[in-house]
Amino acid sequence: MFSVLQVIFRMADIMTFSAKTMRFLGAALAVCATTVAAQAEEIGKVDVDWLGNDIVIEAVADPKVKGVTCHLAYFDRGLIDRVQKGNWFEDPSNSSISCRQTGPIEVGDIDRSDEGENVFSERRSVIFKTLKVKRIFDEANNTLVYISHSQQVQDGSAKMSMSTVPLYVPGN
Repeated sequence: MFSVLQVIFRMADIMTFSAKTMRFLGAALAVCATTVAAQAEEIGKVDVDWLGNDIVIEAVADPKVKGVTCHLAYFDRGLIDRVQKGNWFEDPSNSSISCRQTGPIEVGDIDRSDEGENVFSERRSVIFKTLKVKRIFDEANNTLVYISHSQQVQDGSAKMSMSTVPLYVPGN
């Protein structure tokens, strides 16, 4: 997210914006600054080409389910690729997720509706695209279902990834 802010401030140095545009950018920055449900920790980065494109791998601990960690991988476009494609402010919607028990599981006060709840959210463009991780509780099978997907204002993406964590007690 910090790199997005740097780009916006650099653009402000280069271009002359109207007052209306500056109010719009201020609102966009306020949206970017909102807190997320969980914090991600970057644990790896894989270079995929000479253009600076990377696959970033982050660890996200579920804030309401102690003992569950999700690993999220997504594509991060480099500066050269952004210039070539002419799309400075957006990364692809592709992501992958894998969630596992990483300690004793303690389920807190989670949303048990079929919509579930957001565990993690990260902007993939300045305003319109967000990478989200949702948790849905499958009560009938005593399983937590985690899904990573891109949420957009329009042109929603069908690209998603899913992982499950069973909540069984060994020996029972």
